[in-house]
Amino acid sequence: MKQTKLTILIATCAIGSCLSLWGQDNDVALRSPDGKLDITFRTIETPVRPNVPNRDNNPDIPPLTKLVYEVNFNGKQLLEPSAMGLELENNRYLGENVMIAKASFSEGEDNYTLLHGRTKAVSEKYNAVLLEVAERTGRRKMHVEARAYNDAVAFRYVVPEQTALIDYRLKNEKTEYRLPKDATAYALMLPNHRSGYESEFLKIPVSGLSNQGGVASYFLIGMPLVLDVAGVGWMAITETDLEGNSATYLRNPTGSWAGHWFETVVSPSWRDSEVAVTGSLPHKTAWRVIIAASDPARFIETNAMTGLNPESRISDTSWITTGKSSWDWWNGSLNRDGERAYTTETMKYYVDFAAESGFEFMTIDAGWSGSDITVCRDNVNVPEVVKYAREKGVKVIIWLGGTNVWNQMDRAFPLYEEWGVAGMKIDFILRDDQAGIDFYYRVAEKAAKHKLLVDFHGATKPWGLQRTYPNVIGYECVLGMENSLVGVRDNPENRLIYPFTRMIAGLMDFTPGAFDNATRDEFVARNRKPMAMGTRAHHLAIYVVYESPFQMVSDWPENYRNQPADFKFIRDVPVTWDKTIALNGRPGEYVTVARKKGDDWFLGAMTNWTPRNCEISLDFLESGNYEAEIYADAPDADKYPEKTSLKTVRVKAGDRMKASMAPGGGLAVRFRKMK
Repeated sequence: MKQTKLTILIATCAIGSCLSLWGQDNDVALRSPDGKLDITFRTIETPVRPNVPNRDNNPDIPPLTKLVYEVNFNGKQLLEPSAMGLELENNRYLGENVMIAKASFSEGEDNYTLLHGRTKAVSEKYNAVLLEVAERTGRRKMHVEARAYNDAVAFRYVVPEQTALIDYRLKNEKTEYRLPKDATAYALMLPNHRSGYESEFLKIPVSGLSNQGGVASYFLIGMPLVLDVAGVGWMAITETDLEGNSATYLRNPTGSWAGHWFETVVSPSWRDSEVAVTGSLPHKTAWRVIIAASDPARFIETNAMTGLNPESRISDTSWITTGKSSWDWWNGSLNRDGERAYTTETMKYYVDFAAESGFEFMTIDAGWSGSDITVCRDNVNVPEVVKYAREKGVKVIIWLGGTNVWNQMDRAFPLYEEWGVAGMKIDFILRDDQAGIDFYYRVAEKAAKHKLLVDFHGATKPWGLQRTYPNVIGYECVLGMENSLVGVRDNPENRLIYPFTRMIAGLMDFTPGAFDNATRDEFVARNRKPMAMGTRAHHLAIYVVYESPFQMVSDWPENYRNQPADFKFIRDVPVTWDKTIALNGRPGEYVTVARKKGDDWFLGAMTNWTPRNCEISLDFLESGNYEAEIYADAPDADKYPEKTSLKTVRVKAGDRMKASMAPGGGLAVRFRKMK
């Protein structure tokens, strides 16, 4: 970060002599580089406390105050003044009865590259401010770091070393998000602090989430939380750079239908019910991130999550590989004869399929070990499969239970490196308290030392960890296609919400690839030779729309071998991108995304159960001619969803492409640059 000549000091005096600032205008406004988004910090008077007599009649007693912030977007209020602060053990709330003693402004620019994600190179300017906040008594101090990008504002608390505090012991955080009016929320309702974030994002008014004794009041709201504030803009609330902290949730605590605000809920410690986060000083909290947009499709393009995380801690990343993977679990571990057989020979069959398809990986799922993850069961010999796969140019990922990894990683990870395993799919972590968040960092660091990739399942939401540890190539944390095995929760309507909600956090291992495609009426949940709702073109489009550098190809290999024309798109589509452009979209309804890799572009469009005729502008293409390989819904895909219409045409920038999407339909296109 470089300092600018705009550095402003709100006060240069010693804290104890600054009482004259109380009651004066002490707004500290931070604006985005384009001037459209701003966050303002100030202190405001709080209601008189009953234990302070005659305050109103005694001018010598300064008013009680609290620290607040507000956010404006395009000149309209997106968040009203909302409380800030930390509730520390055995201490009064740090953020109340305070003053802003000093504000130092600066500007900076994020310039970094990502090995995988929605873009390769990031270059984004931001403005920043450091607030020095102190209690009126002059005892405890707190800093607030804030940044304003063109699409997001973020702040975090820093508790510095000081004589008034020995260490950091957080009970809860007091950050609020107060809306100027009722809004439409897309809320991930979670039952407790030990979930895998695998549920629907419900479209519901914020007032419907208030604590009125209804069902919603018993749930936590997971992040990202997306809000449509009519007449103002769209907003996503989330957090990033969680190192040393617990994950947080949101809750509408009001007992009134008129309550349009949220408070922060810190995931509690499993060991100490009184203190959620402990640490030495100085201590930095996670960044509180507010992403703003006039169009929700912009959420698909934001780099706020990675930009606010530390740079890569892995000096040599040459061994880190991304790609697609054959996988035995979703289809029931069917062997080449279509029979269930979780054996070494079946795993070799999936290795053969990966090799002939040009895939980088084959994934061995649960069942190869017991509670001791250093010993193979008799049915599947992992080292033998790894050796067989190496001869065919395929890398092997193995499934592990989170608890077993927690207890055995020191012994297991060196062994996996010795076996030649490429990485691990770690499942059922199901915790995001401080120790749980630390687990993600410990796994990523230790895995990197042994050149192991990591795909987290049964986990908390992503927060940009892949920038710091690029060997983290996947997160689940989504109600994925596995739900088609048992019910109807995985459906086109939910799939059209994720790009605007869950995918904001990044890296989403949805495990796509169903080739037994069904209409809503004909769908039957089953876990052997399963089917999935939506058309074939819809499922092909997922590989472009959903961001994942580790994409599963989940169906039985013979389903792909019998339909090579459609399978060609899955073979061709990349998993990492140089550039992403969201062309349009509305949560739960439709989306169109274009992504670039090298000289080629890929496009994915999806719709819910509403059929749509679309006309897509190809302005995103560069100069020159392209050959477009188009995988569209066939005219009768509403009745026969496995049918696609395949054609190849020449196009150029400025052309317009027309397509008709069936109910639960889609469109997948490869634009090959012509030489």
